[in-house]
Amino acid sequence: MNGIHRLEDADLEAVVAFSLEAWAPVFASLEAALGPNVYGRLSPDWRSAQAAPESVRALRLQPPAPGAVLPRAVIGRLLGTALLAWAVLACGESPERGNTLDRQLLAAAYRNDVNAARKLVADGADVNAKDSSEQSAYLIATSEIGDDPRLLELTLDAGADVDDKDSYNGTGLIRAAERGYERIVRRLLRSEIDLDHVNRLGWTALLEAIILGKGGRAHTETVRLLVDAGADVNLPDQDGTTPLAHARRRDAAAIERILRQAGAKP
Repeated sequence: MNGIHRLEDADLEAVVAFSLEAWAPVFASLEAALGPNVYGRLSPDWRSAQAAPESVRALRLQPPAPGAVLPRAVIGRLLGTALLAWAVLACGESPERGNTLDRQLLAAAYRNDVNAARKLVADGADVNAKDSSEQSAYLIATSEIGDDPRLLELTLDAGADVDDKDSYNGTGLIRAAERGYERIVRRLLRSEIDLDHVNRLGWTALLEAIILGKGGRAHTETVRLLVDAGADVNLPDQDGTTPLAHARRRDAAAIERILRQAGAKP
């Protein structure tokens, strides 16, 4: 107990660091409840605000002097936050509404419930909103519900970011190619999606179709679609292995022919 003493100015840095660590999960929960748009307006940089010198001095753990008041800057921030929250609610925007709609849309996407998804989008759900696994309704539509393009069409019509990335830094095209979803791939190729994007594994959509497809019919057709669309048939993986070399290793003769006809090199 000998280490306990009255809070001094020299202690403030350590106290602020401890306070920021303690408050971090609170503000994270607040962001999850309000949604990123509203939260960003209410608490754009809470760490800087909490650590500001006037805030630290105002909240020191010692009795205030008689008649003392909070500094104007601190009062201003508190008043501003309260007024902004009131304004948002007065304008009819519920902080939880968008977040709830987005969660419902993600659930509908996983079920491939296109009718429910369409209604949620009409009500304001965001097709680019992601869950904790970095999946959005759009990304789910590219890979998680089979080779059914209906949900994908809905998300694209609703403004999906076609070059959005998943937790592996992979595009929807890479995800669809990995699974050999021909109709999904064909639809994505009509968009402005990056044909030769390289994910965290060092693979393009073409490499994923070859490496993970094992030369099956669906993956062979996927390779054909990608090559016909202009995918780089000589772009190697991070180890320098070319698409043609990968096809050879897997005895994928049909894929090898497609690559050779497109000018692929060993």
